Amino acid sequence: MKPTGDDVAGLIARAKPAIRRRDAETLTALMQEISGRDPQTWGTVIGFGSCHYRYPTGTEGDSALLGFAPRSAATTIYLFDGAEAHAEALSALGPHTTGASCLYIKDLEAIDLDVLRGILERSLAWMEAGGSPEAQITVTG
Repeated sequence: MKPTGDDVAGLIARAKPAIRRRDAETLTALMQEISGRDPQTWGTVIGFGSCHYRYPTGTEGDSALLGFAPRSAATTIYLFDGAEAHAEALSALGPHTTGASCLYIKDLEAIDLDVLRGILERSLAWMEAGGSPEAQITVTG
């Protein structure tokens, strides 16, 4: 995946339903504050910073360090260190579902933003520290 250079505000403005737009604006400000990096589009993902990852299998690619996508069913927040790494915090977050590396939130106002901030800060720190032996990560931006 590569940054596409599309307009972040335009991507947010096109998000539906309206709750996704509201949540996208909040998450953009939160992730920008946490990362110290400006938002950029990676297709339909709003990402902050960039990295190159490489697995022992030889699979490699590029990604944002933090990112989310305002999807119609729920906002998807990407946790590259895996949702399981945040199990304890997620139990205190509020209404959500998870996938292997995704956190799905339908209404940001229904969750504890301080808990979410902690999850995002830990995930970013993991990325900036180079990931794990299974996923070597090099910060590029």
